[in-house]
Amino acid sequence: MIKRDKRLQPEALYHSCDLSQFDFTSTAEIEPLAQPLGQQRALEAIEFGVDIDRYGFNLFVLGPSGLGKHELVKQVLEQRAAGEQVGSDWCYVNNFDNPQKPRVLQLPVGMGSQLRKDMQSLVEDLLLSLPASFQSEEYHNRRQEIEDELTERQEQAFKKLNDDAEGQGIAIMRTPRGYTLGPTVDGKLLEPGEYKKLSQADRERIEKLIDDIQLELQAIIRDLPLLQREHHQRLKELNREFTQHTVEQLMAAMENTYREQAEVMTYLAEVRNFAIENVEAFLPQDGQHEIDNVSKRAAEFHEFSINVIVDNTETEGAPIVFEDNPTYQNLIGRTEYLAQMGTLVTNFTLIKSGALHRANGGYLILDARKVLTHAFSWEGLKRVLKARQIKIQSLEQMLSLASSVSLEPESIPLDVKVVLTGEPILYYLLKAYDPEFSQLFKVEADFSHHTARSADNSQLYARMIAAIQQREGSRPLDKAGVGRVIEQASRVADDSEKLSLHIESLRDLLSEAEYWAGKEDSAVISLQHVNKAIDKQLYRQDKYRELLQEQVVRGIKLIDTEGAKVAQVNGLSVLQIGDYMFGQPSRITATARLGRSGVIDIEREAKLGGHIHSKGVMILSSYLASRYAANQPLPLSASLVFEQSYGMVDGDSASAAELCVLLSALGEIPLDQSIAVTGSINQLGEIQAIGGVNEKIEGFFDICQMRGLSGEQGVIIPATNQVHLMLREDIRQAVVDEQFSVYVAEHVEDVMEILSGQPRGEMDADGNYPEDSFNYRVQQRVSELQQLLKQFAHSDKDNAGTGDNADDGDP
Repeated sequence: MIKRDKRLQPEALYHSCDLSQFDFTSTAEIEPLAQPLGQQRALEAIEFGVDIDRYGFNLFVLGPSGLGKHELVKQVLEQRAAGEQVGSDWCYVNNFDNPQKPRVLQLPVGMGSQLRKDMQSLVEDLLLSLPASFQSEEYHNRRQEIEDELTERQEQAFKKLNDDAEGQGIAIMRTPRGYTLGPTVDGKLLEPGEYKKLSQADRERIEKLIDDIQLELQAIIRDLPLLQREHHQRLKELNREFTQHTVEQLMAAMENTYREQAEVMTYLAEVRNFAIENVEAFLPQDGQHEIDNVSKRAAEFHEFSINVIVDNTETEGAPIVFEDNPTYQNLIGRTEYLAQMGTLVTNFTLIKSGALHRANGGYLILDARKVLTHAFSWEGLKRVLKARQIKIQSLEQMLSLASSVSLEPESIPLDVKVVLTGEPILYYLLKAYDPEFSQLFKVEADFSHHTARSADNSQLYARMIAAIQQREGSRPLDKAGVGRVIEQASRVADDSEKLSLHIESLRDLLSEAEYWAGKEDSAVISLQHVNKAIDKQLYRQDKYRELLQEQVVRGIKLIDTEGAKVAQVNGLSVLQIGDYMFGQPSRITATARLGRSGVIDIEREAKLGGHIHSKGVMILSSYLASRYAANQPLPLSASLVFEQSYGMVDGDSASAAELCVLLSALGEIPLDQSIAVTGSINQLGEIQAIGGVNEKIEGFFDICQMRGLSGEQGVIIPATNQVHLMLREDIRQAVVDEQFSVYVAEHVEDVMEILSGQPRGEMDADGNYPEDSFNYRVQQRVSELQQLLKQFAHSDKDNAGTGDNADDGDP
């Protein structure tokens, strides 16, 4: 009678979906759900974070993987970005004054690639037009004029000197060694012998004339470099005139195109000046006017290249960037190097953009775990967000490890909304230990794991199934199939009154059901296909559960499922391998004797018990002492252990079973081995809810079924866990056939009544329990232990008074 009062009816073991609430035949007839179900709080937070335009209001979207965080974020951002202005093009160009510090240009969309093409065409035009201009007839005529003028001025200077010398009887002769002066008579040069015949006065006069003329000749020769320099300067001015005319003529159209872009006009002015000052670079070295390899030569003029690091030509609306590999370089950008002659060299054309560059003016989505696990990525991201500008700096420079010459590109102003997605633990750890995190990510969007299983939500869940089915292009589900998926969602949520919002699991289930429907050539996914998909999912992961159950059935692991024994009970635990959980029974035994050690947790002593399990043992020890020895010491030495347990034991879900087995050992009360127990207790003896209740029941049921159901077997669970029940169909059928039972308990005494078959009894005015109650047997044993303790205490006192050695007396 005690057991029957606590037994659950079959309808309490499973929350079936009411198919009458659906007015469709298949999901093809219903409107797909546009927004994810049950994520209104997260959706509002995302919309707020995206809309607010203030510093630091970046988003952290938190929740376990598989909830559809990325999809919802992307959906909201795409709707928002579609109505926003497209981001700018960003280019790095040469800094002609300081090539180590490239300049940046911010251009309207599409102008970056157009400027690059225009500059390439300009270089090719310069390579063709400048040599042509220097080969023109006008250039040659004007150059010849300059050359002729120089020759004429030189000749005039020498002619005048020569005429003056001849008038004074002195001849100027040019020799391989230079100029020679000598006297003449009647236009003929005097021989040495004739010169000696002249008088002393004539010779002195001639020598003086020669010295004067020689000084004039030296002055003329000294002025020749000045004439050459003047000549060179005039040629340079001529070249500059023709170069400037050609360059300005070629660049006129470009300057007109970009006249409204002040930064581009400044850059083009620098290009014009550089081309004019370095015209020799555009002229063929061998003097030949090469046309065939102009494009090849143009590629060598990297000074005039336009490095378009961000091109938003194909972008519609504000950019949305998801960086799947957020390394430091992939976020911030990098400068690459080329190996030349054993050294590393670089220039501004080797600057590469990062995700922050491409997302500038829009949105950047990052996985928080990946950012945190890549070296320096998190610090680099925070530095950029705080500075509101992107400064490309290599890790070697940042760590002062660089030994090669590098660039210092101009920083780029940053306007981006960063969205981090990650697990809740990451969010709260960053919140607690990184003071800068709260300044930069002020909006949290927390995704819900599950939602209430109401009639309205069931309708919405059906629409969500339709949305996934239509998005994936799979077969529609019939009404029964939808109902089974909803029931499975409650099982995944571990709550019959909730629906799991784990989109990935739902999508996987629908894909597998689609596969089995295809195998049968069915037009729709029906109940049998969903059931088969669920069964096959479990079967693929079920190897270790079967191996453990086999050990029990073969008697290798000792578990009794019939009879009654003292100080032994079947507890229930859950094992998890990956994302697969299954239940298994564990034998829990206890010993109780006279002593003062209290309750010893062998698992803890062996360092195999976790903190929560140790807490549960302390709680049951406190309950035991306050319940049966409130006014006297409890002279007890007891021990508890999970038999054949060789790994860590944690959690308090076995504390009810441990207390019951301890009471059994103390009062020598046989406990029914066909019934397993799960539930935690508090100091008042109340049974508290535990996790994995479905897996635990199914684990014990499988063992009983393999050995043969007797009708006496069952499981005791906390009454508060009743709402979590979503048991397999074979267990529900066994309950209907009265071959298996599920009991609920609110207090540990409810559990003891079911296990012992004895009533708890009510304490009378003298503090005693009825003799047929289990409390009486425990109370009596506690009283016996207290009396024994007093006897030993008197015996020790008497031995001490007579001087006898205690070792000579009775134990």
